[in-house]
Amino acid sequence: MEIGSRLIVEWKNLQKLFDAIIDQKYTLVGPSLKNEAIVYDTIHSVDELPQGITDEHAGGHYRIKKTSSPEAFGYTVSAQSWKRFLFPPDVRLWKATRKNGKFEIEPESQAPPPRYAFFGVRPCELQAIHIQDKVFINKFYADPNYSLRRDQLLIIVMQCTQAGSNCFCTSMDTGPKARQGFDLAMTEIADTDRHYFVATIGTDRGAALMHSVPHTQATEKELQQATLRENRATAMMTKTLDTAHIQELLDRHFESPRWDETASRCLSCANCTLVCPTCFCSDVEDVTDLTGTTAERRRRWDSCFTASHSHLHGGSVHASGIDQFGESGCVGCGRCMTWCPVGIDLTEEVRAFRERDVTKTS
Repeated sequence: MEIGSRLIVEWKNLQKLFDAIIDQKYTLVGPSLKNEAIVYDTIHSVDELPQGITDEHAGGHYRIKKTSSPEAFGYTVSAQSWKRFLFPPDVRLWKATRKNGKFEIEPESQAPPPRYAFFGVRPCELQAIHIQDKVFINKFYADPNYSLRRDQLLIIVMQCTQAGSNCFCTSMDTGPKARQGFDLAMTEIADTDRHYFVATIGTDRGAALMHSVPHTQATEKELQQATLRENRATAMMTKTLDTAHIQELLDRHFESPRWDETASRCLSCANCTLVCPTCFCSDVEDVTDLTGTTAERRRRWDSCFTASHSHLHGGSVHASGIDQFGESGCVGCGRCMTWCPVGIDLTEEVRAFRERDVTKTS
């Protein structure tokens, strides 16, 4: 079975794939329905997938709805991202305990982290993982907490066959189809008489998984059906973001009164950064118990939108993602708009700056 092979897995055999993943000692994480939202969590059975469920996104609005379709991936993106598994929101860096008048340092637990398999990663989310790789695994520094989880990660992508009203991945060139960086990529096709997946082998690990799963070689007709659905997602995209020279655009409007207009609506809740699949800001806190016997240092998620984040004497030292990593940190998933209580829309803000440029030159 070669890398790039296109195979067919019938819905009735999807559990075999789950079993193969679990048999290889992976902790399987995928979408499920909890508390009226689609979330990523540990799963064991295809019965836990959100079959017959879709999601509705708008500015400051998220709802799930039942559908008549048997699709398990008929939604756009989960209410949360995968980063909480690779970059946990709260990590203990070390613990100190007072014994005989001295403190003994205990490092973070050396127990190995779970060996994760992510099932149902959207193409934009795959790009988000790639961006966080640049942050946490680079030639200058490798974060051990992230590296241990990432090195063992198995990624099964689910190609998008529809777009939500806040999606703009085509503008960011991050979807709706992933072409590399996965172990397996699947496209779900649910017709009136048949429910199956077109699977693409991405790595040797992906090929090894498929040896345990009943499958057939994809026919030209089946591949055409997958392409039609992937193209449908592109056609459904209504939001766009012109990224041409965007850093220079934002630099030109650094002191624009538009920021004051937007800030007057912002509640400083930091929802946008917390749901963002690429945001990597954190803070380090030292805490002690009431007796002074133990002390801990913990790393917790933070938001770069707070006034004090990265602020040292003389000002902030926070640089843009383009300056730091040579690419935008945005993947076009639209979560920031969905979970902003007042519906601030990134695409509208950038469009407003471009319109001001046009007005000045006309």
